[in-house]
Parts: sequence; structure tokens; C-alpha cells
Amino acid sequence: MRRVLAAVLPVLAVLALSACDRASITPPPVETRVEVDTPALRTLKAQARIAPCPRATGSSDLPGEQLACLGGGRAVDLSSVAGPAVVPLWASWCVRCRKELPIYQRLFAEAGDRVAVLGVDYQDTQPDAAIGLLRKARARFPQVADPGGVLADTYRVRGLPGVVWVREDGSATFDNSRIDTYADLVRLVSDRLGVDIATPAAG
Repeated sequence: MRRVLAAVLPVLAVLALSACDRASITPPPVETRVEVDTPALRTLKAQARIAPCPRATGSSDLPGEQLACLGGGRAVDLSSVAGPAVVPLWASWCVRCRKELPIYQRLFAEAGDRVAVLGVDYQDTQPDAAIGLLRKARARFPQVADPGGVLADTYRVRGLPGVVWVREDGSATFDNSRIDTYADLVRLVSDRLGVDIATPAAG
């Protein structure tokens, strides 16, 4: 009996390891389990006065991924987002994001006609909490949802907050710039995008 067990146990161990490997390689996609457009979320979005997702008609190096509009609305093909644009990545679980969201809102309110602002609720499984945070921060710029983290492979996102800078020629880069004040954001927009929003637009 002991000889039989000694022969069988290694085989069972290999089968168990193979099963674990298959499970780790092909996990169930998160995005299929997270609903970001429901009647309840649409109500929350309306109460938070979040702007509708844009009808993007440009071209950029952003990945050709269609992301759902957070809280309902038209989906956005990221590769159609024209520059210059600022695309902050955030989530309801990101403590620092709570400070930065109002700063991006100010950019949207004061210079949205010169630099597009589109938020990405990234790897967030609680869209209701995300909209609640936007309402508390009074951040009303358009938002898409990436609960499955499809941007991770393109930009090797390792932590939040982060931001994708889309230049006028469509080229895009990601970084984890620290933004403490609106002046920081104005300076970064000038450095990364070549847009001086500190100077009023010629009109």
C-alpha cells in the first residue's frame, strides 16, 4: 500500500500544480463582473453632475480599447481621443487621488477648451463608490471605467494616481507625476504637452 501511495502522490501533485498554473494564467476577466452602467449608477452620476463622455473623433497612440462611460453614456475608443489631452487614472480606493481630482476639475473648468480632460476609473470594482468620490470632490469632468485594467499592459501601471499625457500630434506617455497644486498641473501641462494654459487663449 505504501508503494502504491508513493507512486500515486507525485502524479497527483503534478496534476494539482498544472491546475494552479492554468488558473493563474487565465483568471476570469474582472470587467465581465463589474457593471458600470445601471439605473442606480445613472442616478448617482446625474446627482454628481458628471459631464457626458465625449464623442472622440481624433487619433492618438492611446490603445484601441473601447471603455464604457462610468455611470452610463457612450463608450469611448481611447485611440480616438485627440490631443492635447490629460487622462488621469484614479480609483475610489486610491487615497492620494482624492486630493488630485479637484485639481483636474479646475483644469477642465478653466482650460477644457484648450486641453481635453478624460478620467479613467482604473481597476475599481466599486463604481458607486467611485461616483460618490467624484461627487464629494466636485469633479465633474468626463469619466470612463477600466475595471479590468486593460491599460496595464500598455503603460505598465504599477500604482495610482497616474496620468497619460496626449500631445497634439497624438503621441502619448504615462507617468506617476506628483500633483499637489494647480500650479503643479499647469507646469506639467506646459512641459508634457507644450500648452501654456497660464496664458489666456487668444480670442
